[in-house]
Amino acid sequence: MKKALLVVSFGTSYPDTLEKNIVACEQALAASCPDRTLLRAFTSGMIIRKLARRDGLVIPSPAQALQQLAEQGYQDVAIQSLHIINGDEYEKVVRDTALWQGHFARLVLGSPLLSTFEDYQQLMAALRSQMPPLADDEQVVFMGHGASHHAFAAYACLDHMMQACHFPARVGAVESYPEVGQLVHSMQQQGVRRVVLMPLMLVAGDHAINDMASDAPDSWKSCFAAAGIPAQVCLQGLGENPAIRSQFVTHLQQALAAGTQEVAA
Repeated sequence: MKKALLVVSFGTSYPDTLEKNIVACEQALAASCPDRTLLRAFTSGMIIRKLARRDGLVIPSPAQALQQLAEQGYQDVAIQSLHIINGDEYEKVVRDTALWQGHFARLVLGSPLLSTFEDYQQLMAALRSQMPPLADDEQVVFMGHGASHHAFAAYACLDHMMQACHFPARVGAVESYPEVGQLVHSMQQQGVRRVVLMPLMLVAGDHAINDMASDAPDSWKSCFAAAGIPAQVCLQGLGENPAIRSQFVTHLQQALAAGTQEVAA
C-alpha cells in the first residue's frame, strides 16, 4: 500500500525562514514515519500565487495535494497541520480532508499546535527553552497572529496561563486580542524595564519583520519604546525550536494511532 505524509502550513515567501522552520518541521515529521512519501502544501492562496509568480515555484493547496496523491495511487495518507490554533486556516484543511475521505483507504489529520490543555503546558516549556536569561524586571513578549475566528481566544488563554504560572512572558496578537497597547500598559504598571520580542508564529515572516521588529511608529518595538520600555528583537520562528517540532510529531503519531484503531474496528 502506497503511503504519504502531507505537511500543511500557512506558508511563507521568505526562503530562509522556509528552510529554518517549515523544512525543519517536515524533516522531523518525515523521520517519524520513514515509510511515507513526503509532500508539502500551503493554505495561503496569496503565498502560493506569489511564489508561482516570483519564483516559478508551484506549491499545491491541501485539496490539490490530495488530488495528486489520489491520482498517483496513494491509499494511506497522513496529514499534519503546522498551524498554531484551530482557526480559519486549519478549518480549510479539515474541510478538504472530509471531502477527500472516501478516496483513500485511510486518511488521518494531525491537530495544530494548541489543541489540548497539555499542548499549552508543553508549549510553555518549549518557549522557556528558547527564551534568553532575564532579570527580574525583564520579560519576553510573544507576538501571535490573531484571528477573526473564535479560536483567537487561544492567545488570551495562553497569556492567562503564563500570568497564573508566574511565567516571565506575555502573549499578544496582531489581528485580535490581547492587543499590544494592553500589554504595554500592563507591563508599565508591573515595572517592567525591558522586553524581548519574539514571534509566536511558525515562521518569522512579514508580521514579525514589519509589525513586530521594524522602526515604523506603530510597530510593537516602537510602541514599547514610546512607553519607555526598550525592546530587543529575536526573529526566531517556532519551527526552529526542536521541542515544538517534537509536539507536531506527537500530534501526527496520535492521529496515526487513532486512525489505525478505526481501521481495525
